[in-house]
Amino acid sequence: MTVDAAAPAYRRKLFWVALLYFSEGLPLGVFYDIFPVWFRQQGVNLADIGLLSLLGLAWTVKFLWAPAIDWARHHRRWVAAANLGMAGVMVAFALAGLALGPWVWVAIGAFTVLSATNDIATDGYTIELLDQREYGLANGLRIGFYRAGMLTAGVLLMLSGWLGWGAAYAFGAAVFLLNGAMALLAPRERARLGAPLASVGAEFALLRRQPAFLVALGLVLLGLLWPVLGPAARWLDWAGVQAVSGSWWFRGAVPVGLMFAGATLLVRSARTPAALALRDGPVFGAWVELLLRPGMVPVLAFILLFKLGDSAMGFMVKPFWVDAGFSAGQIGFVSVNIGLALSIAGGLVGGWYVDKRGIFRGLWVLGLWQAVSNLVYAAAAHVVPLLTPGAAATMGVAPEHMALVYAASAFESLTQGLGTGAFLAFLMGITSKQRATTEYAILSSIFAFSRSVAGWAGGIGAQELGYATYFFLTFWLSFPAYFLLPQVRRMLEREATPGV
Repeated sequence: MTVDAAAPAYRRKLFWVALLYFSEGLPLGVFYDIFPVWFRQQGVNLADIGLLSLLGLAWTVKFLWAPAIDWARHHRRWVAAANLGMAGVMVAFALAGLALGPWVWVAIGAFTVLSATNDIATDGYTIELLDQREYGLANGLRIGFYRAGMLTAGVLLMLSGWLGWGAAYAFGAAVFLLNGAMALLAPRERARLGAPLASVGAEFALLRRQPAFLVALGLVLLGLLWPVLGPAARWLDWAGVQAVSGSWWFRGAVPVGLMFAGATLLVRSARTPAALALRDGPVFGAWVELLLRPGMVPVLAFILLFKLGDSAMGFMVKPFWVDAGFSAGQIGFVSVNIGLALSIAGGLVGGWYVDKRGIFRGLWVLGLWQAVSNLVYAAAAHVVPLLTPGAAATMGVAPEHMALVYAASAFESLTQGLGTGAFLAFLMGITSKQRATTEYAILSSIFAFSRSVAGWAGGIGAQELGYATYFFLTFWLSFPAYFLLPQVRRMLEREATPGV
């Protein structure tokens, strides 16, 4: 099916891409913008609000149940059911008023699992719906409407101030219901490509002869979930774990080491003769199929590294604004609202460029622009003076310094959209349509892990080196991925060649 410009909007592929990714962005905005404010206004302490972030791990480990969605198919129904479930959580909160209790944590946990399920089904459906030549523009719309969904959570936040939390949550429930109903009207899923997958029972019978594969997956999962241990220790009063939970080796070296040990064992296990039989399995077959592709290991390393510089700087940008004396209103208006518009514009321009020049050229050209934004922020941090510790911003920021930081923010938002558009097109381009749902969940989880590690390292780097030096260093972190571009190009060429 190709895009027909004469067809009504509801029959065009890109219309459904926009609608579905609005549906995917809204829950993330609710989780990060609505729930913490609601909790704080109800008197919940900051430590407990911090524990809320652990429920967001559902987005990191979503590959665990992605095979079930891939096997069951009917992606539109999964999307509709997930939105119906999230609407139910909103209704429960609307009716609860101020009656907080343990059930709220269970409800938010269910909300994040439903949101991750919505992500899995949406990503798999979109990859199967689109042709590779459509990835660029589709990802531009995807970025824009995903962020529009997140911005809608801000509208709910404003409604809570005008009409109260009950009305805000009720309105949110209505939006989720509408998203779910619209998803059912999307074009029907394509039939699964290739031969039918083996049964789950047959796959687990094979796994009993491949214990190393399960151990490898266990190490990967342990590395992903390791960040839970520190907050859980404070919650459960585990004094021994609390004593070391703030150290660099506990927070960074151990989870990274577990991930790399698991990945190394996975590669070795997947290439043994006994593992070849797992390739057709519905649960672990996607892992084996990915790792057996020629050149996949350096491509996975590229996924970890491509946005490393961008991610490493991104977590420290807002603290820099605060330390430079900007008010919350200035940060919100320029860095969030204007930044949102420029990110959307960057995504659309990046998508257009990828469609015209190809995914490979888009990666290295738009990736360069993405890296240059780190230099612009480094220059701003070098020139703009910071407040002394404990000082208040009584005189405001000098106009020339304000203009410089605003320009850096605008450039960073625009180029981030450029790089993200190319990167998402790349992930879609190397994903097999036969296992699109599971494979994309695996690849996006790998990227999410690198983003988390970069954010952790960013706090230490900015604290020890200062903003200007650290931002300059993050510029160079963008380039290790470029050494892997030849393998990326070969992978893209193989995926674009029928029968290969």
